[in-house]
Amino acid sequence: MKSFSESYKEAGVDVTAGYKAVELMKKHVVRTMTEGAISSIGGFGGLFRPDLTGISKPVLVSGTDGVGTKLKIAFLMDKHDTVGIDCVAMCVNDIVCCGAKPLFFLDYIAVGKNYPEKVAKIVSGVAEGCVQSKAALIGGETAEMPGFYPEDEYDLAGFAVGIVDEDKILKPETQKSGDLMIGIASSGVHSNGFSLVRKVFAVNEQNLARHYSELGAPLGTVLLTPTKIYVRAIMSLLESVNVKSISHITGGGFYENIPRSLPNGLSAKIERKAVKVLPIFDVIAQTGKIDERDMFNTFNMGVGMTVTVDKNDADKAIEAIKAAGEDAYVLGELVESDEGVIIC
Repeated sequence: MKSFSESYKEAGVDVTAGYKAVELMKKHVVRTMTEGAISSIGGFGGLFRPDLTGISKPVLVSGTDGVGTKLKIAFLMDKHDTVGIDCVAMCVNDIVCCGAKPLFFLDYIAVGKNYPEKVAKIVSGVAEGCVQSKAALIGGETAEMPGFYPEDEYDLAGFAVGIVDEDKILKPETQKSGDLMIGIASSGVHSNGFSLVRKVFAVNEQNLARHYSELGAPLGTVLLTPTKIYVRAIMSLLESVNVKSISHITGGGFYENIPRSLPNGLSAKIERKAVKVLPIFDVIAQTGKIDERDMFNTFNMGVGMTVTVDKNDADKAIEAIKAAGEDAYVLGELVESDEGVIIC
């Protein structure tokens, strides 16, 4: 007999809706199961048996993040099957920056009211992100919190764990002047800067439905484009060349994230004309009258990740990334400087 409390239901929490949500999400979770996943949905802890073959000194790497106010766009469009991809991407893209391979993922969904079908749609996106990153979805939590969130809103966050051999952890300190920085294309705004985006477009249902000739689709559709997951490309790249450093371009754009991947005394000199800026960023800048410095300090501008390699490895690196299905090109080079990022 499943638990049920009439008093709890009267307070706004329907545990039976939780049971239904779990049943509906099971088929999505099954898609993510990898060889190491040994637990079933519904337990108190997610179990995973890592394959340590060929790893002499295993190091676990973890990352956690959420989707942020991009969720407001999902609420207005009543589209909930892609934000889970964003959630996974924001976590796994971080952990691959040190050379780690994602193993498993857990999600946390807090809702004002548990609508099982909506929760299942959210989880379907999480599962898709896990499939793309070859990470097993081994657990999660759905919390119904009436009075804390509006009934039609929710928050979504996640946690990923990966593994890397200690000897293969990337060593940014090996970078030197003359190394080349490669940019890997983003799919759009990804999941950062949406507080500014919503302000610029005075976001509501009508504005999200607006067509811009530069975008080729309604604004809302473009803004909800899921964050690119770079796991496949990075894993392939690591097998092809000696990668010295990787940076995930998230909130803070070029100016905040790229310096995190550089040692003291070196800066990334990026040729502005080399950056393949996506149309959505031009529309944001023009509509909001945002200067270029602020744009590069807030958004990814069309570059979701940067990778630094020796100049002699650049062509091979780009070839490997493209073979994995992503667009890549040389952004610039490293120079002796303490500025962090120089865009010229």
